[in-house]
Amino acid sequence: MDRNFKALELDKVLNMLAKETTCADAYEQALTITPSYGLYEVNLLLKETQDAHMLSGRFGSPSFGGIKNVTNSLRRAEAGGCLTMLELLRISEALRVIRSLKQWRQKSAGIETSLDTRFNCLIPNKFLEEKINSCILSEEEMADNASPALASIRKKIKQTSAKAREVLDKMIRSATYQKYLQDAIVTIRDGRFVVPVKSECRSEIAGLVHDTSSSGATVFIEPMGAVDANNEIKVLLSKEQAEIEKILYDLSIQAGTLGDEIINGYNTIIDLNVIFAKASLAYNMKASMPIMNDKGNIDLHKARHPLIDKNKVVPTSISLGVDFDSLVITGPNTGGKTVSLKTLGLLTLMAMCGMMIPAGDNSQLSVFHQILVDIGDEQSIEQSLSTFSSHMTNIIQILKCADQNSLVLIDELGAGTDPVEGAALAIAILEQLRSQGSLIASTTHYAELKEYALQSSRVENGCCEFDVATLRPTYKLLIGVPGRSNAFAISEHLGMEASLVDKARALVSSENRRFEDVVQTLEEQRQGLEEQLRNAESISTAAKKAKADALAELDRIKALSAQELKKAHEEAQRITAKARSQAYALMDEMDAAKKKNKMSAEDKAKLKAGIRSMENSADPVQQINQDNYTLPRKLRVGDNVLIFDIDKKATVLEEEKGGNVLVQAGIIKTRVPVKNLRLLKGTVQNPIKRSTTRNVKSKLNMRGVTEVDLRGQTALEATMELDRAIDSAILSGITQITVIHGKGTGVLRTEVQKFLKSHKSVKAYRLGTFGEGDAGVTIVELK
Repeated sequence: MDRNFKALELDKVLNMLAKETTCADAYEQALTITPSYGLYEVNLLLKETQDAHMLSGRFGSPSFGGIKNVTNSLRRAEAGGCLTMLELLRISEALRVIRSLKQWRQKSAGIETSLDTRFNCLIPNKFLEEKINSCILSEEEMADNASPALASIRKKIKQTSAKAREVLDKMIRSATYQKYLQDAIVTIRDGRFVVPVKSECRSEIAGLVHDTSSSGATVFIEPMGAVDANNEIKVLLSKEQAEIEKILYDLSIQAGTLGDEIINGYNTIIDLNVIFAKASLAYNMKASMPIMNDKGNIDLHKARHPLIDKNKVVPTSISLGVDFDSLVITGPNTGGKTVSLKTLGLLTLMAMCGMMIPAGDNSQLSVFHQILVDIGDEQSIEQSLSTFSSHMTNIIQILKCADQNSLVLIDELGAGTDPVEGAALAIAILEQLRSQGSLIASTTHYAELKEYALQSSRVENGCCEFDVATLRPTYKLLIGVPGRSNAFAISEHLGMEASLVDKARALVSSENRRFEDVVQTLEEQRQGLEEQLRNAESISTAAKKAKADALAELDRIKALSAQELKKAHEEAQRITAKARSQAYALMDEMDAAKKKNKMSAEDKAKLKAGIRSMENSADPVQQINQDNYTLPRKLRVGDNVLIFDIDKKATVLEEEKGGNVLVQAGIIKTRVPVKNLRLLKGTVQNPIKRSTTRNVKSKLNMRGVTEVDLRGQTALEATMELDRAIDSAILSGITQITVIHGKGTGVLRTEVQKFLKSHKSVKAYRLGTFGEGDAGVTIVELK
């Protein structure tokens, strides 16, 4: 890696990125990422990362599995070579990942992204994937149904083996031969069925000796009656191996014809894995998308160094290249000057590598052709000439390479030699770099550089804030303010005698004292203004909160007012309708009286009574005359009362004070004169006592299972256990379970599949594929 990049610790960030990948080749690719130097290329890389960040946030990160590099295998298949079972299974796995990534992208098909070109390079081939999986059960086992010929050969092998075993079983059960046998068993040596015979009795059994035990007490003899069957098995095994090789060769040819397509898909998967790793790292860092330019403008908001614990790092804001081209950072040791330089350089490199940066939104960074660095972390007060020479060697190289497209970062410029000469040399170096058009950020302790920054155009002071009261840095970078080393204050707080510190102060030149006094005054004014700003922000926050509360209360009152107006409108409509009906009735009576041409006194009285009734009902404000009612007792809190003049029920909240009582009617609380209240019957409401009932808790375990292990069980035990597992899964809403029965002789697998075939809750089942357990498991899909 470039020395400058390593000094800024880009290698450590790339190592963090590599750990987010899932493929070995993607891991290596992440470690070898280098910055791009063109604005178009950088923006394209960042846009891919941003789109991956967006897709991961909305649909979850895609799975890349444990895909392996299949390039060499496919090239050998293209050349006519025969691949092994393991190589073909890895090709099948690559095809599976290609298909799953394609399906994942289809979930968000309506969203166009810059990654679409890469996803379009993925071409699934489900036919070849399934064919490989159906033929090859594991890296050492070929399925019986890989071809009709293989199935036939294996069937013959089983039949012939059964014949050979039958001959030998008769022999070991025979009383004639049992006395010659070491054990009454049939075993295999060199692929042939044999019986263990005592060494001293080997002449008693005619046959071929294939092996002897390590002790020499047993010889393994192939009886002559089994020779023909064993010979036939040998021939059949050779045919089986030849057929397996033929199947592997056919699969290799099919894979070879799709070699370029699969290799391109694999390379695309590796690229996508790295891009989504960048997105994952951005989530971990709480990073944002920077705005890139190629004009040298840098404006970082609340930037955080990515290698410092995110719970401890102090965000800092850094600007450079807009109002000034050179930044001179001063301040005490351990105050964060070097971290500020590294943050500036490292975040620029990360953006040029297509990574989002841990900084605030709308942060700006520039693309540079060169980032030249001289950063040393030496914090010793004893700097030898060799250290100074080393720094000068680096700076000389920087002076040779720097141009208008360079970002130059120098830590402790001019340190390690005589202060007067070092300060003069530092100013000369800054002047030279400025004349070459470079963008510069440097740290120093020299007061001469502070004065230089104050007097020079487009050169700005910066300092890392330090709290003298607590002797602790705040790690905040302040632009436009020169910093102080605070050596006297720190020494005094650490316990040095005041007289000694005063003597040291007296030895400082008057010009330096005046300059430091000005800096101290500026710092005090800045802190005072910041305190005022914090107070103003606090007051502003409180005012905004009070305004929001007031607006919320106003909205509540408006809503309540609108509700009351609606009720009043409805009541007015009811009164109007009633008055209208009464008026029509009076008109009918008047018409009837006119028809009689005579109105009696009784009719007139009825008519006047009806008019008065209509007037009373049309007037919603009713004056209720107070009667001579007296409360039967003094009102108590909780009494139900009637507000007499408005005919409204209420509840007493407080006892009588000054002739008035606080009551609540609906949502309204008001004080009402005692004489206007009527005590209602059934005053205080006792709490309703509810009968205690016993809660019955079911202890039924409704937790479903997704995997059931039947290994070591008999067929009856296995089917009973599997039936219980299926019932539990259905009750829990699980639609797929994995049944582990092992490979073995295949008897348990046969019984399990026979049971599943007849089970009414089973929709489908299949053997496991490579990575799921192969033929040792059965995947069951439930209805």
